[in-house]
Amino acid sequence: MKAIQIMYDSLNRHMLEPYGCDWVHTPNFARLAERTATFDKAYIGSSPTIPTRRDLHTGRYGFLHRSWGPLEPFDDSAIEILKNNRIYTSLVSDGYHYWEDGGSTYHIRYNTWEFFRGQEGDAWKGAVTEAGRGAAGIREYYEVAKQFIKEEGQWPQSQTFAAGIEWLRRNHNQDNWFLQIETFDPHEPYHVPRKYQDLYPHDYDGPEFDWPPYRRVEEPPEQVQHCRYRSAALHSFCDASLGKVIDLMDELRLWEDTLLIVNTDHGFLIGEHGWWGKMLMPFYEEVSHMPFFVWDPRSKVAGERRQALVQNIDVPATLLEFFGLELPKDMQGKPLRDAVAHDAPVRDSALFGMHNSHLYCTDGRYVYQRAPVTPDGGPLYEYTLMPTHMRARFRPEELRGAELSEPFPFTKGCPVLKVPAWTNPQKAWEPTTLWDLGTDPKQESPLEDAEVERRLTDQMLHLARENDAPEELFVRFGLDHV
Repeated sequence: MKAIQIMYDSLNRHMLEPYGCDWVHTPNFARLAERTATFDKAYIGSSPTIPTRRDLHTGRYGFLHRSWGPLEPFDDSAIEILKNNRIYTSLVSDGYHYWEDGGSTYHIRYNTWEFFRGQEGDAWKGAVTEAGRGAAGIREYYEVAKQFIKEEGQWPQSQTFAAGIEWLRRNHNQDNWFLQIETFDPHEPYHVPRKYQDLYPHDYDGPEFDWPPYRRVEEPPEQVQHCRYRSAALHSFCDASLGKVIDLMDELRLWEDTLLIVNTDHGFLIGEHGWWGKMLMPFYEEVSHMPFFVWDPRSKVAGERRQALVQNIDVPATLLEFFGLELPKDMQGKPLRDAVAHDAPVRDSALFGMHNSHLYCTDGRYVYQRAPVTPDGGPLYEYTLMPTHMRARFRPEELRGAELSEPFPFTKGCPVLKVPAWTNPQKAWEPTTLWDLGTDPKQESPLEDAEVERRLTDQMLHLARENDAPEELFVRFGLDHV
């Protein structure tokens, strides 16, 4: 048995041909849909980047208990379980967050890993400047890195996929392995070879704008459209890389015995709803509703759509089941074998969100955004034995307010630090909102329906309890009186 996972960062469902986009060039994603089961109701879990990776290792939501951070000592990593059962696991990636404090425990769960430098704010190439002597920002690192990335083969994405293809050529005749090919693209900034930009000719004489900020849109329409074209070009670049893997699977006849999963961590707003980004605003469909494709050589379902409600927490469960291994008792995700084979239901509802954000629940038809009911958006704590943020350890000032919390059911008897966390009042001001995707797929007109809201509130409450959410979460969202 063999398995491949191709993972993109910030891959936009609404910019792919299989999901109805008619202006972004993604013919290889169309090919992929012809060779796999395409899921129409796939949603994120924990957001953003590294919280998603924790979900993808553990098969349970991490955002209910902490924000960006490493795998914890008590976490069950499906990748490590595979490795410990003599399933060879390998990661090729240009995701530079694995090299930072907050992502440093993930890649070493694999037997082998290979990384490529130069994405976004990767502190890669040294260029001594007075600004760089201080706290150099990620945009400065990006400007330096671009000087060393000129030919298409030098792009981190190109190197990542080339390494994945070389790995497959070297190992395809072996058995019992899992390869994860993971690229940071099409995450912003939209640095992309010229030939993909040329797919989207347009008149524009404004400032260079390939890295949108995370805030409300303030730019004129022509600048917004230019940025969308740059994002589209990067999606087309991702599509071309995907095509090379599909071609290789054809050549090596890997479809006969190899599981293939293609997914992302979340989408991105490129001016839709008047926003840039994926964090400050409500998690609209462009952010939360993700593309998801699976080929299972056991059922050989290809070219079919699936309506089962699935999430990234199902990926580790699917991998373990495929290789005949038992799922850890704390894993909440479900194997997708039957969902792929005959669209068997996986769950009635799903939670998603970010640690210091709203709480979301969907049943695949309705999406419910529940806002904090407390004035400051709290109380909020980080529960961890690995006190690191994205790029730094917790400061002593943060830890002075920490106390030792009783174990949660999934921490294997380990007490954890309970650290007061920053709350975002801006998010608290966004109202509780209900959308009906059946009649309002673009989420332009919030729905007023007390019965649907009550039902989704009950499902949200059930899922929060099932996932051992801390007690203050129920207070924060007014679920303690439901």
